[in-house]
Amino acid sequence: MTRVRIADLRPPGTRTVRDALDLAVRYLAPSLAAHSVRSWYWAAGFAEVLDLRPDRELLAVAALLHDIGLAEEFDAVRTPYEIGGGHVAAVFGAGAGWSRDRQRRLVEVIERHNWPEVDPELDVEGHLLEIATGLDVSGARPDALPREYLVEVLEAYPRGALAADFGDRVAEQAERKPDSQAARLVVGGLRRKLADNPLESL
Repeated sequence: MTRVRIADLRPPGTRTVRDALDLAVRYLAPSLAAHSVRSWYWAAGFAEVLDLRPDRELLAVAALLHDIGLAEEFDAVRTPYEIGGGHVAAVFGAGAGWSRDRQRRLVEVIERHNWPEVDPELDVEGHLLEIATGLDVSGARPDALPREYLVEVLEAYPRGALAADFGDRVAEQAERKPDSQAARLVVGGLRRKLADNPLESL
């Protein structure tokens, strides 16, 4: 299996990525901010083992801000959190000087991370974020990344209260937005998957 390490897969050191991390830490609960950082590392790890070549800055910003719609300050009344959060991220991208097309890609990647599946030929960054968050939330593909890398990331960015914090926020979204992807996640056993995630026992 391909060897992957945190030291080799750190997010791009651009100001835009640093500012995205600052927003995640400022607005999200600590467990959700750590989940966002782990999502980057899982996505970057999957890119290595699957030999995919994403736009690393786009993927990093999307990973760091993919749950920003769960922050109380950005809660959209009618819009699913991943769509509302995607547009919050697009506004952030505009402030960073990103083109309108790049802002649109940010919305797409964040929105698609909650799809049941994203074809890498359609959207490589969306695919990587979808499988990364699938690992961190539901425990999907736990054997696809080296165990040593999983442990290294979890030691650097512990899961903390993710199961309770994420489960509560998504359940509340599902109740208010019954046609959303959040509702699909809840019906699909989100809380059980969070509790049974093999990452919890590493």
